Amino acid sequence: MGPGIITEPSHLVNPLATVAQLETSASQVDGVPRELEDSEIIAQSIVLLQRFWTGPSGGSMLKHDSKDVAAASLYLAAKPSGHSLTPRQFHTVFAFLDSLNGNYTEVASGKSPFTPTWSLSEGDLEVQRERLYTNEALILRTVGFQTHVALPYSLCINYMQTLDAFSGPDGSALAKQAFAHLNSALLSPQRLYLTHQPCALATASIYLAAREIGVSLPDVEWWEVFDVDREELGFLVVALRSMEGFAADQQQIWGSGRVSMTVSELRVAITNAHGSMIGE
Repeated sequence: MGPGIITEPSHLVNPLATVAQLETSASQVDGVPRELEDSEIIAQSIVLLQRFWTGPSGGSMLKHDSKDVAAASLYLAAKPSGHSLTPRQFHTVFAFLDSLNGNYTEVASGKSPFTPTWSLSEGDLEVQRERLYTNEALILRTVGFQTHVALPYSLCINYMQTLDAFSGPDGSALAKQAFAHLNSALLSPQRLYLTHQPCALATASIYLAAREIGVSLPDVEWWEVFDVDREELGFLVVALRSMEGFAADQQQIWGSGRVSMTVSELRVAITNAHGSMIGE
């Protein structure tokens, strides 16, 4: 994604995607169908990853392996944090997850074969380390070195405190539900974190969570205090509510199958779906 426009420095706003960038992407220009394109550090890495893939000047899935770009975005997000990891740790975990072929149920159940003895050879590690640094530089160039990501979670808590939402018995449930909506929004096909500021996302998650749980909020248009108008609030609430249906559709489409994570796998998937090889 090309650099967005920020009129003044702030750690509370993000560069937003333009209409032209949202219309298409480098992957779609190369022939990838739209339906195939699709913790704080994790959230930041997801936003960085979305910035990279967005727009015709962004990265193309037919030129860059998705798993390598994902590893680099996570590496970038973790570097300035208090939880920075070594390339060896990144590649060991990514290689292990890749070996599961998309079946993570066993890992989630605690029956994972992952042990301290599971590791990459020095040769494989050196190759992967070089890829990591190459893709790190690629992401930085593509996003214009705009790696700062402002997240709505802290704002969400502050807004609920301002609304005195924690004084009632359902305050904790409200926060949990609002955070669930914010987490789901990270995977929205509308790329809500690229098109709306954190204050709007936090406000919409509180509004929807309060309606779902039955928590009473002020009768006045309280969202305007947080710089969100009614139109934007309504759009985001509808978008957040649609995530359940989107997740169900994706589960039906992919099932327990493996998602294409490399250029070669994606070419095969497109060929099988459309009967011709794309990008050759």
